[in-house]
Formats: sequence, C-alpha cells, structure tokens
Amino acid sequence: MASILNLIVMMLSVLISVAFLTLLERKILGYIQMRKGPNKASIMGLLQPIADAIKLISKEWSFLYVNKILFMFSPLLMITLSMLMWFLYPWSNNYLLNNSFMLLIALLGLNVYPVMLIGWVSNNNYAMLGSIRSIAQMISFEISLFLMFFILMMLTESYSLKDLYKSQYSFKFVMLILPVYLFFFTSMLIELNRTPFDLIEGESELVSGFNVEYYSSFFTLIFLAEYSSIIFMSYIMSVMFFGMKINSLQFVILLMFHMMLIIWMRGVLPRIRYDKLMMMCWTDFLMITMMYNLYIYLIKEIMMNMN
Repeated sequence: MASILNLIVMMLSVLISVAFLTLLERKILGYIQMRKGPNKASIMGLLQPIADAIKLISKEWSFLYVNKILFMFSPLLMITLSMLMWFLYPWSNNYLLNNSFMLLIALLGLNVYPVMLIGWVSNNNYAMLGSIRSIAQMISFEISLFLMFFILMMLTESYSLKDLYKSQYSFKFVMLILPVYLFFFTSMLIELNRTPFDLIEGESELVSGFNVEYYSSFFTLIFLAEYSSIIFMSYIMSVMFFGMKINSLQFVILLMFHMMLIIWMRGVLPRIRYDKLMMMCWTDFLMITMMYNLYIYLIKEIMMNMN
C-alpha cells in the first residue's frame, strides 16, 4: 500500500509540474519576445494554468462522423504511455526494474501508435497527414536513438538506470561522449515534437497537425502527455550523461536547465525543412552513432585485454 501511495503521489506531482511548466514556457517566450506573458490571474499569473485547465475541461463534447470509442481511447492511450515512463523514476526509494533501458526503448517505440490512431480516427485529411509525418519521422530517428542507448549499455554493461548512475560516481559520461550527448538532446527534441522539429504540428500547412479535431478534455490529455514527456526526457538526460543524485540541488538545476533549453529553442529557432530532417536522421546521426558504437566497443576490448 505504501508503494502504491508513493506512486499516486508521484503521478499527481508530475501533473502539477506539467501545469506550471506551461506557465514557465509562456513566461520565457514572453520575455524572449519582449512582452510580459500571463500576468493577470492571481499574483504574476500563477493561477493561469488552473484557469486554462478549467476553460478546456468545461467545453462540451461533440462527435461528427468518427468512431467514438477510438476517438476517446487514443488520447487516453497517449497519456497512459507517457505516465508509464515515470515508472522508471526511483519512487519508493527503489528502481522498479533491473531492465529499465529495455522498458524505456519499448515505451518510446509505442509512442507512435496513439499519434497514428489520433490522425486516422479524426476523419480529417490534415490530421492524417500529420500522423503520416509522425510515423516517418519516428521511424527515421529512433534507429539512431536506440544505438545511442546501446552506447550507454556498453559503457555500464547493464540494462539498469541504477547502474548507469553508479558508473558515473567519479567520471561523467558527458566528458567521454559529448557529441553523443548533443545528438541525444537533438533526438529528444524530435521525440517530443519540439521546435525546430515540430513538423507533426506544422500549423502553417497542417492546421495544428494530428490533433486538429481534438478539444475539451481530450486535448487536455494530449497536452499533458506531451509536457510530461518533456520533464521525463530532461530527467533521463540528466541521469544518463551526468549521473547526478536525484535528491541533490545540482540535479534539480540540471533538470531545470534542460527544460528551459527546450523552451528557449522554441523562441529562437525556425522550423526545419522536412527533407533536411530525413537526411539528418538517415545519414549524419546514423553514421556517427554507429562509429561511436564501434569506438566504445574497441575501448572496452582494449581494457579487457589489458586486464
């Protein structure tokens, strides 16, 4: 019962964090564009996320020429997969699984299905185009992303995030494989559909993309899933390459740095061209990550022979 209670508290904490992450994003984007951002609701706009949530949830539902069950199920599947990734967080003072990497790779691979379902069941050409873009984009970058995970598995000789943290007690992996960290951060932007890789939600040509037919509480679920993934990916990058203790001030600062960097990029970078993204995923990322896999393998072999 204590473990279940800890898990429920963690999930509620994530959802509250998502609400105020949206406020942080709007404030940062406001100051980048030389304006104030939300500042009317309560003190300095602190209650703006709650006001937005009430406004969204209070909208009525209507279904026009769609499969109602799948239409409602798709956002639920999206938020469920996003919340399942938080099972890898060390809640209740323990890691849940020894094969954390395997679960993470499986969940990242499944994330394409709710987006595909949302585009297909919406019965809208723009939504379908957005979901097709999503499938092509995710297939293209996930191959190199999994190879990056494999580099870290070889360094730690384990599938566990706990061993990954222990391996960096005296030496941080970011100092050994800094380019891989930069490529991983770029891949996370593609996974999160964030600028400059927000091609799935290209407003200029797809009218908001795959979620164009969603509103009310269904849109809220999609929104929560996307922003909780931002927090989780920032956590994963902090653990994988810096190995900070999660209850330390340095870890919190690093986590906030990654989240603010993702938000800052939305305010300063233009959207990349789609064919440029495909070229980058299938040539640059794939070739360099394969070379780094060979590089780490050779280092491990040399060290074993020396011993």
